[in-house]
Amino acid sequence: MATTGIGPQRGRGRRVGWRRLRRARSATEAMQAIAEGRRIAAALRNGLSGPGVRAAARGLRRLLDVEAVGLADLRGEVVCSGRSPLSGLAAALVEEVLRTDARAGRAGVAGWPVYQRDELAGVLLVSGPADETAVRQAASWVGEALERARLEESAEVVEQAELRALRAEISPHFVYNTLGAIASFVRSDPDRAHDLMLDFAEYTRHSLARHGDHTTLAGEFRAIEAYLALARAVLGERLRVQVRVAPEVLAVAVPYLTLQPLVENAVQHGVERPGRSGLVAVSGAAEGTECVITVEDDGPGMDPQVARDVLAGWGDRVGLANVDRRLRTVFGPRYGLVIETAPDAGTKVVMRIPRFQPGVVAQ
Repeated sequence: MATTGIGPQRGRGRRVGWRRLRRARSATEAMQAIAEGRRIAAALRNGLSGPGVRAAARGLRRLLDVEAVGLADLRGEVVCSGRSPLSGLAAALVEEVLRTDARAGRAGVAGWPVYQRDELAGVLLVSGPADETAVRQAASWVGEALERARLEESAEVVEQAELRALRAEISPHFVYNTLGAIASFVRSDPDRAHDLMLDFAEYTRHSLARHGDHTTLAGEFRAIEAYLALARAVLGERLRVQVRVAPEVLAVAVPYLTLQPLVENAVQHGVERPGRSGLVAVSGAAEGTECVITVEDDGPGMDPQVARDVLAGWGDRVGLANVDRRLRTVFGPRYGLVIETAPDAGTKVVMRIPRFQPGVVAQ
């Protein structure tokens, strides 16, 4: 009786064990396929004519488990991986697929169209027995990788254009007034004139920098301190300034010209208008894994709807909208600017960013 009872229990356990093993193998294979897909997408970052095409072809050959894989761009140039008669048939097959916009095959080699946003972008060639569903999915992956690369490139172009726009926003009026203030101190206070010239050099150097896309918060704070020193030379006692920054955030990497437009906006709209005076306070502190920067003025403020329009890119404060878009592009949609304001209640701009972001390195 005891033996009879043990036998079936062991059998059930063995079957359950094999099912678990198969599931584990399937999960492992799925994770390996996902990792390979990511490598293929990275290799195609520069398109089907870029330097990573051969690596992408190798990855596709491993995924499809076929003799050879080739990738061709719209010019018909083919890059292959694997040993097979693929090279002898590649040119003719690619030409046929590009001409007919449809699958073509001969002598164990098949060519599949690759689409990018419903437009023909290239050809995937496969040599040897292969599952057609898998090959069709592989061609779709390649197209999606190309589209993702195109979107990333477009985002980078937009970011560079917005950075150029910010650099072009240096006010000739501010430069003229600053140089006039420096000139007024040349005889009466030459030491101050010398210091202001150094501040002006730092301000323009940072504003017009062409070296890399990112800097540190320390660099940004140096630039705004130089700007505020120049603004005080022009506005005199009308402008009061407070700058407080925690040392632990100084090394945080940010896009160039992230803080300066916020401070210039506070001075121009909060203090600089005729008959006004006020305080501009800038602070930076760490909050867990994030960094919070605030730029605040006690000026006239604005209606909250106007503030929303400003961040949407409407109105005369395009610098704030540019900074907000660039922060969201670099760090993700949960980051960027928040404007807290109301009529006759001043304006507070809050910038929240991660203290570390992979790929964002100060140069």
